Amino acid sequence: MGNLVGSWRFKEPSTIEECDSTWGSDSESDEPAAEDDSGISDSVSPAESERAAGHAGDSTPQLTDSPESVPKMKRSFYAARDLYKYRHSYPNFRRSRQPNEYRNLRFYLNKIPLVPDGIYIEEILSKWRGDYDKLEHNHTYIQWLFPLREQGLNFYAHELTQDEIKEFQSTREAKRRFLAAYSLMLDFYGVKLLDKSGNVARAPNWQERFQHLNESHHNYLRITRILKSLGELGYEAFKAPLVRLFLEESLCHGTLSNMQHSILEYFVYTIRLPATRRRLLRYARQHYKPAHAFLWGPPPKKRGGGAGGSVGAGSSGIRAPVPTPEQQRRGMESTIFTSAGSGNIVSSHNATMCHELAEGGLKGCTGLGPNMEGALMMVGARAERNEFNEMIPL
Repeated sequence: MGNLVGSWRFKEPSTIEECDSTWGSDSESDEPAAEDDSGISDSVSPAESERAAGHAGDSTPQLTDSPESVPKMKRSFYAARDLYKYRHSYPNFRRSRQPNEYRNLRFYLNKIPLVPDGIYIEEILSKWRGDYDKLEHNHTYIQWLFPLREQGLNFYAHELTQDEIKEFQSTREAKRRFLAAYSLMLDFYGVKLLDKSGNVARAPNWQERFQHLNESHHNYLRITRILKSLGELGYEAFKAPLVRLFLEESLCHGTLSNMQHSILEYFVYTIRLPATRRRLLRYARQHYKPAHAFLWGPPPKKRGGGAGGSVGAGSSGIRAPVPTPEQQRRGMESTIFTSAGSGNIVSSHNATMCHELAEGGLKGCTGLGPNMEGALMMVGARAERNEFNEMIPL
C-alpha cells in the first residue's frame, strides 16, 4: 500500500471556525479551578486586589454595554489562519533543500553575529539592557533573538528547522542566553521574569514602559513573535503567565487598553493547549466591556437538549435549522477530502485530532474512524480587509 500517511496533504482552512478549535472540546466541568496546570487562575489574588485598588483613581474611560456605543468588530481570518499554521507546526511545510547551517543556534552560541548589523548576542545581552531607544528603533535584532519557522522582515535572518530546534533545546548555553534575551525584552516592556516557570509581574519601571507600550503598536507584532518563539524552543509554559498579565492590565486596570485586540486576536492563540486558551478567554470575558461585543467565545449553549445544532466559536450566534436525514447524509459525504493523487480519504475532524496529538505530523496516528465533523479546508482563502495588526511576522 505504500506510505499512505506520507501522501496526505492538508488544505488550508477557509474560515475562522476551521482555524479555531479552542471550544471544540469545551465542557463546563473539564477544568476545575483547583487543577490549573497553566499557572493562571480566574480568581483574583490579594495582590491583584491591592493593585486594582491602586488603580481606583484611573481616569481610563470605560465603554458602556450599549450596542450603539461601539463600532462593530469582527475576528480576523488572516490572524486565525496564521496562528492555526503555527499551532499545528506548519502543515504542508516543505523541508528546505539547502544545507542546514544552524545559524540561529550558532548565533546563540556567540559564534556568529546577527546580520546585517554584525552584533553578537553577548553584546546585546550585556550592553542593550535598559537602552530603550535602541531596542525600540532597531528592527533587525528581533528576528535573531526570537527565531521562527517562518520568514520575517529581516531577510538576512534564517528560519528555524526541526533539526535545529532539537539541537537548540539540548544546548544549555543557548537556552541560558535565550532566557536572558526574553528577560531583556520583558524589561523593555515593563515586565519582570520571576522564576524558571515563566511567572511574570510588573517591573519597577512599569508605569513608564506601559505608557510607551500602549502607544507603540508595532511592539504587539514583536510580542506575537516572542510568544511563538517561546513555544518553538521549549518554553510553551511561559506564554500563559505573560498573556494573563497583559489581559489583566488591559481589561482590569486600563494600563494597556490599546493592546486588548492584539491580546485576544493574537497572543492567546499562540498557545497550543486549548484548555489553557479557554481559561484565558473565560477570564477575559468576565472583564471585557461591553460584554456583548466579546467575539472569542465560548459559543452559545445549545437549547432544548441539544436540538438545533451548535454554534462555532466566533460565529454570529445564529442557529442553523435541524437537518433532515437526507441532508445529514449529504453533509457527511461532503466533509471528507481526498489526499492529492492517492485516492485515500480521511475525515477533517480525525485528521485534525491526530495532527494535534502528533504535534504537527500524522506519525503514530492510527485507527481513523468514520466520524466526519466538518471539512477542515477549501482551496483558497476568503478575502477580508487586512487591518493594521494582520500578521506580518517581524
